[in-house]
Amino acid sequence: MTTYREVMIDKKIVEVDPCLTIMQACEQIGVEIPRFCYHERLSIAGNCRMCLVEVVGGPPKPTASCAMQIKDLRPGPNGEPPQIKTSSAMVRKAREGVMEFLLINHPLDCPICDQGGECDLQDQAVAYGVDFSRYREPKRAVEDLNLGPLIETHMTRCISCTRCVRFTTEVAGIAQMGQTGRGEDSEITSYLSQSLKSELQGNIIDLCPVGALTSKPYAFSARSWELQKTDSIDVMDALGSNIRLDCKGREIMRILPRNNDKINEEWISDKTRFVFDGLRRQRVDKPYIRKDGRLVEVDWEEALDNVSINVSGKKIASVIGDMTSTESIYALRLLTERLSGTYECRVDKSCLSTSDRSGYVGTAAIADLDNCDKVVLIGSNPRLESPVFNARIRRAWLNGAEIYLIGQKVNLTYEYNYLGEDRSALKALIKNVDLDLNNNTFVVLGQGALIDDDGEEVLAATKKIVDTYSCKFLILHTAASRVGAMEVGFTHSDGIDSALEGAEVVFNLGMDEFDLPKNCFVIYQGSHGDRGAHRADVILPGACYTEESGIFVNTEGRPQLALRANFPPGESKENWAIIRALAGKLNLDLGYNNLQELRTKLINEFPHLGRLDQIKTPEWVKSKFKEFSGNQLFKPYYLNYYKTNPVARASLIMNDLSKNLDLENQIIAAE
Repeated sequence: MTTYREVMIDKKIVEVDPCLTIMQACEQIGVEIPRFCYHERLSIAGNCRMCLVEVVGGPPKPTASCAMQIKDLRPGPNGEPPQIKTSSAMVRKAREGVMEFLLINHPLDCPICDQGGECDLQDQAVAYGVDFSRYREPKRAVEDLNLGPLIETHMTRCISCTRCVRFTTEVAGIAQMGQTGRGEDSEITSYLSQSLKSELQGNIIDLCPVGALTSKPYAFSARSWELQKTDSIDVMDALGSNIRLDCKGREIMRILPRNNDKINEEWISDKTRFVFDGLRRQRVDKPYIRKDGRLVEVDWEEALDNVSINVSGKKIASVIGDMTSTESIYALRLLTERLSGTYECRVDKSCLSTSDRSGYVGTAAIADLDNCDKVVLIGSNPRLESPVFNARIRRAWLNGAEIYLIGQKVNLTYEYNYLGEDRSALKALIKNVDLDLNNNTFVVLGQGALIDDDGEEVLAATKKIVDTYSCKFLILHTAASRVGAMEVGFTHSDGIDSALEGAEVVFNLGMDEFDLPKNCFVIYQGSHGDRGAHRADVILPGACYTEESGIFVNTEGRPQLALRANFPPGESKENWAIIRALAGKLNLDLGYNNLQELRTKLINEFPHLGRLDQIKTPEWVKSKFKEFSGNQLFKPYYLNYYKTNPVARASLIMNDLSKNLDLENQIIAAE
């Protein structure tokens, strides 16, 4: 039980946890303390000195509030509570001195700096600095770094807060940045001038309090006050990271993280952050019909007429892609059912359970990683499948958790105990009491383990481990739409092959990852000219994930709402509206006329999808595992992290990163 301690802050007595720092205690009562180096998710450096406060009765000089805990404060001479002043003459003079010191060598780049308008140094110079400088000597200059194609550097602006160094070392798990030199010669640099090799490196752009590290693809594109900001959800993986879309006119200019401690905290992957240029390249913006072997541009009326003619009286099957909203999936299910067709979302042949909700959601929340003492990874490479989730596992490892891996040996940015790469290792784990698995053990099952022929047996064996040791269990999905599709029943009892068997017409809603049968009529409704559009007989241009509002259910079963940030290009329309228009052509009533009615109908049938940001814990079904039919190796799910969906494949930035990765792999192979 926490014993609170009284402390006087600016003549106000409050009770706080003695383990808090002075800065945290001040924030709890609404007193703002300026800072540059301190960040609540990084270790304390205490080197900027901007957070100085006066401790009455303490040393005759200001104290760094980020590094001093309440329990270390001495009471008054008569036992009075420790007294802290945050706006005394001593504090004001100290802050003015620190600010003057920081600005000695800082260049006057504000008019051309991309950080302008959202710069901590600007804000704090106005609030706590003075309007003159006593420095008359020449300013120093520092050579810029080449950190790769994502991060632009202007190191003369750097104030040596070391946030970037601490993030790359502690969170991203790479040791490529550090500080060299002393005094005026100190500077942040990279090891042997290497570019950064991490899937999370873009986060140091947000962490930098000045304009030393900015976004290279976004450079000189817009000012922060010109941008329309919209809350949304990331669909590059199934974690459901909270993001903010910054739009200028009709174009997404940048993507930034939003804080959500339950999911992504305040980090996002580089693919999430820099894929925005793929949203406007290779877009399908007009309807097309294949005539004489060629796709010919037509109007919407002709395209829908062609679809209605080819669908009527024929056996239809529907499939969906990885980035489709739950409302659009539900609308397609309603249409397919009215046409007596089949449908399936597990296009990668993943053996997820259709009758057992715990067989595709699991029982754990992402935040449970914070308190676990063991993590077991089965057939998963979370560094590529979900980099932000991998960073959370790394933090658990830093806090003392032991990591175990069954699958291909990979670099996960943390140490792990390797148990094997085949099914026999998984079977042995069931009876391995020496590992002392318990209810604080977090078991993660990857999609790579479920796409082989014995995927059902792998799922059953994993659940047997959870049964035996009462572990927490999470299936790490890779497709943002998969859990939502499973929730609304967009599945066939016998899988994708059976759903497509004998189909004369296939309705493809944004699926670009796998080939469809050649002897059928294919309707492709999607946003990019990718594999699905090349195979199509009719193309219906749909909206991308930033261009329509929708619910996405993440890998732990948490529904979240993504809002529309911009409008689809050309003649493209929202996906639910296209399905509704097609139903009208077929004289079918789907029970909705707008998105609100569709969402209401969806929530009435599946009430838990309307409880946003809440997890409905599934009823656990015990495992019936007996034996593996073979002893196959666990294979990786992704071969190229930067080209996993049509938006990423259309992005020039992702293509540059992919080329760099291929070059690095060639160099490693040659060595």
